[in-house]
Amino acid sequence: MVTLGSTSRNAWRVSADRVDLTRAPRPRRTVEVPALPQRVAFDLAFAALIVIDMQNDFCHADGWSAGRGRDVAVARRPIAPLAALAPRLRVTGVPIVWVNWGNRPDRANLAPTTLHGFKPTGAETGLGDPLPNGRGHVLQKDSWSAAVVDELAPEAGDIGVDKYRLSGFWDTALDSILRNLDVRTLLFAGVNADQCVACTLHDAAFLGYDCLLLEDAVATSSPDFCLQATLYNVRRCFGFTMTTTDLLAALA
Repeated sequence: MVTLGSTSRNAWRVSADRVDLTRAPRPRRTVEVPALPQRVAFDLAFAALIVIDMQNDFCHADGWSAGRGRDVAVARRPIAPLAALAPRLRVTGVPIVWVNWGNRPDRANLAPTTLHGFKPTGAETGLGDPLPNGRGHVLQKDSWSAAVVDELAPEAGDIGVDKYRLSGFWDTALDSILRNLDVRTLLFAGVNADQCVACTLHDAAFLGYDCLLLEDAVATSSPDFCLQATLYNVRRCFGFTMTTTDLLAALA
């Protein structure tokens, strides 16, 4: 029989006269981690790490955010925790999904309501505009600007998804990819915690995924009360928060 499927997690086996629809079983790999508002146990066999917007334009000294006067040292805070966590999760078979802002060069799917947030007076350097330092166009797909920072370079087997809104689920293949992987629990990391991370996490919760926010692997250039409100809302309405330190200890 021939295996039919893009992933072993969701595959049929077919021949000329028979189709086997049963999926291969996966052994349970339950970990229990201190979290808020309660301790959480979850199965690594059905989990994925969602890393949002850890890109040069947001996190590099030559990127767009730095050119706008933002302190990219804040955006870089998730790098060290993620550099420690991602390899450990890969070893356990947990998918790493990089959800990056990646404009079409023609910006044909970006309405004024999206463009205005980044170019409010029309005079700023906004989405898709050339960077003054010649590094390319702001967050344009397949450019240096939209690439993951070197310290977290994706590896073979990782999955990339381009997004065009604050939520990584809107107008993208993220949901269908996760369902094809038979993923139920999502670990969230990246920037900005109160914007793209929060919006993606909210949509994930609305779609029925278990949502776990990694407190020390998210950051935001917004005032601290925005981060605190995000953590409060996740714990109150959308899921749980935990640290990569506690998760690594559980994995060990």
